[in-house]
Amino acid sequence: MRSNQFLQLNLPALGEKNGVYGRNLKTYRNHPTKIITQPGIVMKVLRRKRIVLFIAYFLLLVLTMLNLANYRWTKEPQQCNIQMRSTPYQGRSDIRFLYRPSLAKKRQLVYVLTTWRSGSSFFGELFNQHPEVFFLYEPMWHIWQKLYPGDAVSLQGAARDMLSSLYRCDLSVFQLYNSPGGKNFTSLGLFGATLNKVICSYPLCSAYRKEVVGMVDDKVCKKCPPQSLRLLEEECLKYNTIVIKGVRVLDVNVLAPLMEDPSLDLKVIHLVRDPRAVANSRIKSRHGLIRENLQVVRSRDPKLRRIPFVDPGHKMSKKDGADYHSVGAMEVICDRTYRSLRTALNPPDWLKGKYMAVRYEDLVEKPVKTLRNVYQFANLSANHDIESFALNMTNGTSSSSKPFIVSARNATQAASAWRTVLSIQQIKQVEEYCHHAMAILGYERVRTAGEAKDLSKSLLTASKL
Repeated sequence: MRSNQFLQLNLPALGEKNGVYGRNLKTYRNHPTKIITQPGIVMKVLRRKRIVLFIAYFLLLVLTMLNLANYRWTKEPQQCNIQMRSTPYQGRSDIRFLYRPSLAKKRQLVYVLTTWRSGSSFFGELFNQHPEVFFLYEPMWHIWQKLYPGDAVSLQGAARDMLSSLYRCDLSVFQLYNSPGGKNFTSLGLFGATLNKVICSYPLCSAYRKEVVGMVDDKVCKKCPPQSLRLLEEECLKYNTIVIKGVRVLDVNVLAPLMEDPSLDLKVIHLVRDPRAVANSRIKSRHGLIRENLQVVRSRDPKLRRIPFVDPGHKMSKKDGADYHSVGAMEVICDRTYRSLRTALNPPDWLKGKYMAVRYEDLVEKPVKTLRNVYQFANLSANHDIESFALNMTNGTSSSSKPFIVSARNATQAASAWRTVLSIQQIKQVEEYCHHAMAILGYERVRTAGEAKDLSKSLLTASKL
């Protein structure tokens, strides 16, 4: 009885909160003497927790010992009778693993070094069509637009830095040249995106397939969904060959740091064309190159004496002013081209075996042979479809009147059009700017207007490269 009274006096009522344990205890008013305590259950739970903690501690100790043994294995020389054929296994527990160069095969990187109106759009299309190539068309355009009106030479460092990122499939560099407060940069924001086979093909877009050779319609590609740069980066990483075509790196020596970088396997294909043909095409495309012409002309040496652009006493018209910048830009272009050619004639170690010069005239005269040589240099294989594409594009029945558009045309006729269009004064001026580069590349000078217009006489000789 005394025991029952003790229980009844000390137990709280139904729903009352216990002050010691901070929780509600349940009692039974009708049967207060029948509360059963089970301390054995509590002890069993505690024993299980103790066992689990012991096992976890034991496993942690074992893993620590194995980790230490693995680290010592990679640090200490192993006494083996058989010479190891590969590098020692490097455990991921060693933080240096994160900074070791990848053992995977390096991507083949190619930069097409050229200048405006040298047939580079068509030449770049030969890579854009290859199913194994991730191709970018004029990515440095964004730099020149954003930093306008900076002169061409001062923008060379920024162009090289962009290439360094792009060849590593890091496309976030484009964000640096996005408009403040503008929309997020997408795949369709890239210059020339609507003509890019990767951007317009599966899986980024359902309009085309990369393995099917053929020009894409920019009107169709404009309807492709804009993809994030992250998705485009992931697509870039799938390719073993990355080719970038650009006209805004003026000298191969600018690329020396990239070509010396052991983490990159960069080769340069230098596409050249008769400077007089380039000047003629620049005049023809004067309205599309206004900003670029000004940026290049700003890099001219103001102390040099030059041949007058027009005859004395002739009043310059507005058209003459535009032509002046188109032809005047050839001074800077040819000077930088000559620097590249001099380096290629006596190549330093970083350029040996990594440089190839291609004359546009040879490409349009022998497109299949030239294509095979170019692909071999870039470690690519040509197929029948791409060879037929190159042949058809250089043997069209017309000459396109639209600049910057790749189309089937009579490329041989277009290559010599300058001989009947440029005045002898313009020809002499370009030759004065470019005679050093012309001598190396095998472009002969003309003495008279009649000699220039005589199409039966070839002005091509063997190149010294």
